[in-house]
Amino acid sequence: MSKIIASAAIRAANKVVGEAETMLEKAIKEKGAELKFEFPDTGYFMPMFFAITGIEIRTLGDMRKEIEHAKSLLTSEPIEKKYKPYLGEALDAGMATLLAQEILMAAKYVYGLEPVEDKELGLTYNGFITDSILRDLGIQLVDGTMPGYVCIIGAAQDEDRAVKLARELQQKNILTFLCGNVKGNSMTKQLMKKGVELGWPTRLVPLGPDTSHAIYALNWAARAPLTFGGIKGGDYKKVLKYTKDRVFAFAMVLGELDDLKWATGAGAINMGFPALCDTDVPVVHPRGVTIYEEVEKELNQDKLVESAIMQRGLKIITHKVDRY
Repeated sequence: MSKIIASAAIRAANKVVGEAETMLEKAIKEKGAELKFEFPDTGYFMPMFFAITGIEIRTLGDMRKEIEHAKSLLTSEPIEKKYKPYLGEALDAGMATLLAQEILMAAKYVYGLEPVEDKELGLTYNGFITDSILRDLGIQLVDGTMPGYVCIIGAAQDEDRAVKLARELQQKNILTFLCGNVKGNSMTKQLMKKGVELGWPTRLVPLGPDTSHAIYALNWAARAPLTFGGIKGGDYKKVLKYTKDRVFAFAMVLGELDDLKWATGAGAINMGFPALCDTDVPVVHPRGVTIYEEVEKELNQDKLVESAIMQRGLKIITHKVDRY
């Protein structure tokens, strides 16, 4: 893996794990270690952590186990002149990032900060994706009725491009999650300014305004092998193989990348989910962790969806969308 990507992922992982630990300890001090917590409508505790380790998190105090596990995955940033393969460290940093983001979102739920309400936009983001929605739509993902889903992080080049991209994904019946921003602008804002309807009926679902909100899409995917594959929490090899082979998800990163986007992407790669970027970034082509390329770029805006479909190996049936 590119040293640039690995370094960025490791830097971000160390930072976000520290932020998660600080916020968790604040919540424990103010709310108490015995405060019971669960995300809305799920039987999978902290879904990502439970899928990977099989450990049940029931209270704020229990969340320290997840923080400690995340910390155990951290390494130092690669030094300037030493050459070595960076894939293992980067993937560990990615998983640490996902666990930390799960803790951060849980703590924000405790404080009533999730789902995010944007009064200026007149929008309440979706937030955590429930087991009910997993059961309703997840079967379509694993049996191929819905060919896949994409998590778009960032903002398109302009509002018209955002609409064109959204319509193309709708026509191909690809479920689209929206999160993250580029200097405050986001695909969610762009679509809303153009009057595009968002929500589950249109399959354009805004999760939250920050990159870390991508964890909602990823821990939804982590529940699929437990729900549909009969795999037990903690059997991480089977969990990750299932998500790679049966959950056809991918990321589309629009606009410039920062360290946290690279770290979140590294976490997604652990699950077999590749990333396609629309800027000139280092690429990662070796296969194995993902089915095809792990990180790819497509600078032609008109070919973004086509390139992503090829990168993930989706089988598409096109549906015409008249309006939403």
